[in-house]
Amino acid sequence: MRFILQVALAWLLAACVAQAQAPPSPAGATRKAVLVTGASTGIGRKITERLAADGHFVYAAARKPQDLEALGKLPNVQAVKIDVTSAGDIADAVATITKAERGLYGIVNNAGVGVRGTFQETTEEDMQYVMNINAYGPWRITKAFAPLVIAEKGRIVTIGSISGILSGASLGVYSMSKHAVEAYTDALALQMAPLGVSVSVVEPGNYDSEIMRTAVARVGGNAKDGDRSQYKPPDEVAASVAQALFEATPKRRYMTVPDAREGEITIRKAIEELVQLNEGHAYTYDRAALVGLLDEALASARPKPPLGKP
Repeated sequence: MRFILQVALAWLLAACVAQAQAPPSPAGATRKAVLVTGASTGIGRKITERLAADGHFVYAAARKPQDLEALGKLPNVQAVKIDVTSAGDIADAVATITKAERGLYGIVNNAGVGVRGTFQETTEEDMQYVMNINAYGPWRITKAFAPLVIAEKGRIVTIGSISGILSGASLGVYSMSKHAVEAYTDALALQMAPLGVSVSVVEPGNYDSEIMRTAVARVGGNAKDGDRSQYKPPDEVAASVAQALFEATPKRRYMTVPDAREGEITIRKAIEELVQLNEGHAYTYDRAALVGLLDEALASARPKPPLGKP
């Protein structure tokens, strides 16, 4: 009897220590399993670290053995090999995650690439390279893992960009792919809502990442053009992803920018497109009608959060 009590006390003490050492979970969120693609560097790595630190279990997807090894050393993380253009990789990952029996609450479609140059300079090979990863990648991943997410009435989040609203002269191909993500998000949200799954897009502005470095490496150019170390680390993007995954009522869009200027440019562009859509046709709204439509839409919008809060 004394031995049994000693064992029970030891087990209880170990459980208390483990609980004390466990990372805190976000308010209102139980611990969930989430798949993050493109998790090796930049935004994907920050998202992985943020979710794992919050106590969630992250399936961190990458392609290279050294990246998989590094990700596998993080607490609450299991590295899985996924090239989002490979049907075989995706099928193997579905089998691995299904076999683990943790379920899958969330998908974060983060893997993405870019190229620089005008459309005249861009080869068809480079065009296919960008669209294959940035546009077809989220479609492939979501299609493959959707049954697991639907079973948990979970969340699907895709990393877009303010380039999904803006278009730059030297980033036209990248912008095309991110405009596609915007349309994909809206259509997928309509399809998934009756199944209890929420769908969001996170639209980062300029943060430090590897995307331009890999773009320059692919098409050539000045290495300085690929250096984004002057920008903030993407912690704010990771925070927006956590919101989209776990807040009670997720937004469809999470524009996440490092400063007011990038926010203003993006909103002004959306307004400019509205004006262009409205001008000079048989059913043009006058100013009063447009303002009325805006007021109607703003009535259901969230209030501005306190300074420093996402």
